[in-house]
Amino acid sequence: MKVLIAMSGGVDSSVAAALLKEQGYECLGVTMVLACATKASDRGCCSLESVNDAQKVAKMLGIPHYTLNFKEEFKKCVIDNFIAEYKNGRTPNPCIRCNQFIKFDYLLKKADELGCEKIATGHYVRIQNLKLQTSNLKTTENYKLLKGKDTKKDQSYVLYMLNQETLARVLFPLGEMTKQEVRQKAKALGLPVHDKAESQEICFVEDDNYAGFIKEKCPEAVKPGKIVDTKGNVVGQHDGVAFFTLGQRKGIGAHQGQPKYVVKIDVKTNTVVIGDQEDLMGKELVARDLTFVSGQLPAQPLKIKAKIRYNSIEAPAVLEMLGKEQEEGKVIFEKPQRAITPGQSVVFYNGEEVLGGGIIR
Repeated sequence: MKVLIAMSGGVDSSVAAALLKEQGYECLGVTMVLACATKASDRGCCSLESVNDAQKVAKMLGIPHYTLNFKEEFKKCVIDNFIAEYKNGRTPNPCIRCNQFIKFDYLLKKADELGCEKIATGHYVRIQNLKLQTSNLKTTENYKLLKGKDTKKDQSYVLYMLNQETLARVLFPLGEMTKQEVRQKAKALGLPVHDKAESQEICFVEDDNYAGFIKEKCPEAVKPGKIVDTKGNVVGQHDGVAFFTLGQRKGIGAHQGQPKYVVKIDVKTNTVVIGDQEDLMGKELVARDLTFVSGQLPAQPLKIKAKIRYNSIEAPAVLEMLGKEQEEGKVIFEKPQRAITPGQSVVFYNGEEVLGGGIIR
């Protein structure tokens, strides 16, 4: 079987390619050039150094390697959305959109062009394939998306939008491995990237400087306004609502000797509201653009575990669908959650299974 594997030049995708080669797949490696910042050339996922590393590994493994220019698609689907969301007082997750539109949309189309039946990545997630027999004795396949074995590296949160059609064509070779095992495998194979550091920052934002990036790309977002407390009293000035996110403490100064946090961003009045920790707590959210891995709407109300950001802990909740289109839903938590942030994703779990998710509205 012919597989197109996304190779970023890091240890994860390199080992994923090696494992597939060992398993007898005909592998084609590709590195997608997106929009990495220029200074941090050795830290980005598609920098010149990363492309070179991917080429070296592909040569060692004896597989063809291609470099694909997805800069235009990346700007349209990820960067433009990133700027628009911050401009409108929301905090987006560009990694989710990159996975959705670039790695599991454009990459699948490229796989078709190259005659590849499947694509593969180095994500730490698993797929469970359940074969079901219908009433007319035909066998159908049903795919479940599960968390990765390594709980510290599990990346299921950023892949909640995958559907049955996509899961039928994707391989995740690292799903049953830990990061330590991956590095050990890379070292045993003599791969030059076995000890390569991981990229932590967003690839297109230099030095993690969101404010500077937005100021450069969207100067109209830099509109000074008022910082007020929860009672409406003016306590300071800000340079633009695009520079703030819920729960933020830095950049707003100390007030009455107590630490304060951003508790609301009002784009219409160009106002940033600050308050105390308790003002950040909320028990409900409404999510839009809901998708479900099964492709079917769940029975409701549905008891779930919900995760409101990548590094948060899942919390018990109930999901209720809203509206005629059924693309919006309300999540009601058992206990209040801190800084439920518009623009971030909420992901629904049932144990290790990813049910789906959406964008917090």
